[in-house]
Amino acid sequence: MEAHHRGDTSFSSLRVYLNSLSATPSRFSRRAISVSTSYDEMSRVRAVSGEQMSRTLRWYDLVGLGIGGMIGAGVFVTTGRASRLFAGPSIVVSYAIAGLCALLSAFCYTEFAVHLPVAGGAFSYIRITFGEFPAFITGANLIMDYVMSNAAVSRGFTAYLGSAFGLSTSEWRFVVSGLPNGFNEIDPVAVLVVLAVTFITCYSTRESSKVNMVLTALHIAFIVFVIAMGFWKGDAKNLTRPADPENPSGFFPFGASGVFNGAAMVYLSYIGYDAVSTMAEEVRDPVKDIPMGISGSVAIVIVLYCLMAVSMSMLLPYDLIDTEAPYATAFSRSEGWEWVTKVVGIGASFGILTSLLVAMLGQARYMCVIGRSRVVPAWFAKVHPKTSTPVNASAFLGIFTAALALFTDLNVLLNLVSIGTLFVFYMVANAVIFRRYVAVGYTKPWPTLSFLCLFSITSIVFTLIWKLAPSSSPKWFMLGACGVAAIAIVQIFHCVVPQARTPEFWGVPLMPWTPCVSIFLNIFLLGSLDAPSYIRFGFFSGLAVLVYVFYSVHASYDAEGDGSLDFKDVESLERINGILSQYVIVLGK
Repeated sequence: MEAHHRGDTSFSSLRVYLNSLSATPSRFSRRAISVSTSYDEMSRVRAVSGEQMSRTLRWYDLVGLGIGGMIGAGVFVTTGRASRLFAGPSIVVSYAIAGLCALLSAFCYTEFAVHLPVAGGAFSYIRITFGEFPAFITGANLIMDYVMSNAAVSRGFTAYLGSAFGLSTSEWRFVVSGLPNGFNEIDPVAVLVVLAVTFITCYSTRESSKVNMVLTALHIAFIVFVIAMGFWKGDAKNLTRPADPENPSGFFPFGASGVFNGAAMVYLSYIGYDAVSTMAEEVRDPVKDIPMGISGSVAIVIVLYCLMAVSMSMLLPYDLIDTEAPYATAFSRSEGWEWVTKVVGIGASFGILTSLLVAMLGQARYMCVIGRSRVVPAWFAKVHPKTSTPVNASAFLGIFTAALALFTDLNVLLNLVSIGTLFVFYMVANAVIFRRYVAVGYTKPWPTLSFLCLFSITSIVFTLIWKLAPSSSPKWFMLGACGVAAIAIVQIFHCVVPQARTPEFWGVPLMPWTPCVSIFLNIFLLGSLDAPSYIRFGFFSGLAVLVYVFYSVHASYDAEGDGSLDFKDVESLERINGILSQYVIVLGK
């Protein structure tokens, strides 16, 4: 084994660093799949931050944060595109299906968050299951998605606020001729919004929740107003007939395929609840508050989205709905109702602010816990003694986001959280199955790993057939065969492989069926994304690999050597640690 002297670091001098690089293969093999226990995450690793985050949040705070994180600007665009191009009036069914999918994924997050109430969210869940390297790759992509999406959303705030006051976007921005297209529109309003939200997130988590509550209440009031106006002014006949008789008619004009394609598009409107799981360390009673907060927020949003979809479908026939601004356009076409368009702009602005606030709370806590693991500098993990918030991570990512929002035209408003986050949802669903059925040192992991690989491959084949095969009888036969095969694989696994552990407080219902449905749906949605999304995912994943190889694995190895980290691939003390961890939760309240 490679020697390691206490007090030395791999970065103390250029010569030492070069020697460390020569030892990269051995260090990588030691650290890449090293896992920690839940007790370590909530004690020794958590202690890297110095001060602890205050437990001030209750279930209603989490519900407010979940609603604020999900109901953003995306729904005002996604609904129009999905209805006009895919589902027609049955867009309400698409929203119900997508909401069910989101709820299944939220269950996976909830089991982990109750068992491991720390700020790391998916990063921590994957690290205690699959190891340090997979967790770093997923966490790095997730943070980059957050930063880029927040920058785009803040620029979208400028556009919606302008529409509320009857001003064009060009009047809020100014062009610098020396910069290339796409980087030459300077947006100072977006920068001010990001910096203001950053200050709030640094100041206090409790105060951030109060601000979110106010903005979310205003936004919900606006949504209820739009729903009521739609039902009052709309016509139920629009739910079954198009404006052009030559277009397909009925409530399901494009059949079942249109409903599911619409669900794939509107699913992105539900993403945002994952940021709530990063607040688990600041929840007063994780066992009771987290399930109510995460699941409750998703359930409320499902109802609001379905009502919004019905309202929009009643306002106009589906073939007249504008794909870019469906609600604003629907009212602007009616004489005497143009003022509602300004209300839509104001309401969307509130939605952007709430989603931005929740996302920036989440991204800072992801970075904080990644800093605790030492794969990025521990400076990011520090919690301020007065504010009890990860000030360093919040300020750094806030400034980085503001810099991007200043001049970069990021056209990702529709995909607020794109392939990186869907990949993380996929990993979390796999992780919750692996953790239920595998206890290293007690059970063999290969049956569960083989099942997860086989089920994923079957889901990929189904997705490829759905997307690429022409509509015909052979296509539906192949899809049916894949569906039967997937069900058989799950049933055989369920009957043959026993669970290694049972959650003490809250667990995903109908294991392993619920997370398997989540795995399938996330793969299906990944198949609906465009090529640029995969290119960006590959680029950032490759960049993350380089960071891990040239910095993270050596910093993590140093931390293991000085006793800060001591992760092993055994869980012989996991049962004892599980009991002790509950005392940590109680003492932290």
